Amino acid sequence: MTYDLVAALRPLLTAEASAEAHATGSEPGDLEQAVWVRLLERLAADGPPPDPQRWLRRAVRAEARRGRRTVRREHPYGAEPADDARPGPEQLALAAARYGLLREAVGRLPGRCPRLLEALLSPKDPTYREIAGELGISQGSLGPERSRCLGCLRRLLAPEVAAGGVRG
Repeated sequence: MTYDLVAALRPLLTAEASAEAHATGSEPGDLEQAVWVRLLERLAADGPPPDPQRWLRRAVRAEARRGRRTVRREHPYGAEPADDARPGPEQLALAAARYGLLREAVGRLPGRCPRLLEALLSPKDPTYREIAGELGISQGSLGPERSRCLGCLRRLLAPEVAAGGVRG
C-alpha cells in the first residue's frame, strides 16, 4: 500500500517541487526529499492521509515556506572558518608547546650555545655586533659558533621530531 501511494504521488510531487523550488532558492530534488520524509513520518504516526494529493500539495508549500524562512534567517560566512588566516586555539596551544620544547632543548645545549641561541631567538632582534659584545666573543666567530650550536640543537631535537610524525 505504501509503495502504491508513493508511485501514485511521484509525478505530482515532482511537478509541485519543480514549481516551488525556484522561489525558495533550493533544488527541486531537495524539496522532494523533504516531502518524502514528511510523508514517511506521517505514515508511521497516523497512516496515509485521507486526501493524499491535497496533503502533498500542502506539504510541498509548507517545505517551500520553511526554505524561504531559512534563507532569510541564515547568512553565509564571508569566508569559511577553516580558511581564516588567524590561528585558532588548537594552533596556538601547539605553537606554545613547540616553543616550550625548543626553549627547553636550548637550555640543555653545551657551552655558550644556550646564551648564543637565546640571543638569536630574542624578540629584541639584536645585531651580530650586539650579540658578540654581550657574549664577549668576536663577531667573525659568531657564524661558525651559531652553526655548531644549531647542529647540536638539531641532533638534540631529532628523536623528538621523529617520534612526533605519523608514519605509514
